[in-house]
Amino acid sequence: MTLKNALETLLGKPCHHMAEVFGRVDVDVPGFSAAARGDHPDWDELLKGYGAAVDWPAAAFYSELADHYPDAIVVLSRRDSFESWWTSASNTVFKKFNEIDDPSGGPWLAMVRDVWDYTFEGAPIEDRDAVEAAYHRYHEKVRETIPAERLVEFETGAGWEPLCAALGLPIPEEPFPHLNSTKEFHDRIADIQQGDQ
Repeated sequence: MTLKNALETLLGKPCHHMAEVFGRVDVDVPGFSAAARGDHPDWDELLKGYGAAVDWPAAAFYSELADHYPDAIVVLSRRDSFESWWTSASNTVFKKFNEIDDPSGGPWLAMVRDVWDYTFEGAPIEDRDAVEAAYHRYHEKVRETIPAERLVEFETGAGWEPLCAALGLPIPEEPFPHLNSTKEFHDRIADIQQGDQ
């Protein structure tokens, strides 16, 4: 959410993020599910109205999107370690996967599982070692796939400078956002679930 907010500030356009999917289930779920199976959607239509895309599901398709948008900058957002990423994911996203009552999960959860398998090469979500190995391979594949002049390695806490330098934009006067704490994540999911009732 921090990077989404920062890019929206810099670009003056909406930034696609998993939070968007909840309001666009009819469009995003079939589009990204198909992409995970190798049947790539019309990216222009799927991301119409957005100036950027971060987080899942779009980030899983960085290579396809980089090919489709050859002038785009690719941001590889990184935590300081796998351990900090694993802790954050375990306290937020993974916990929500485990709380879903419907074993089939419906189309939305099926999309998430498809994107997980696409990104993490089928590593079981409960197998920390397999996930860690796939996590590191993912980062290396991004570095191998995206030319250095298009790639920004953005470590948590880096602030405006790396993004503004890559985009050729001035640094905003406002402070860099800091969003999406574990509590904010759970509050946002609870709001979405209440809206569905």
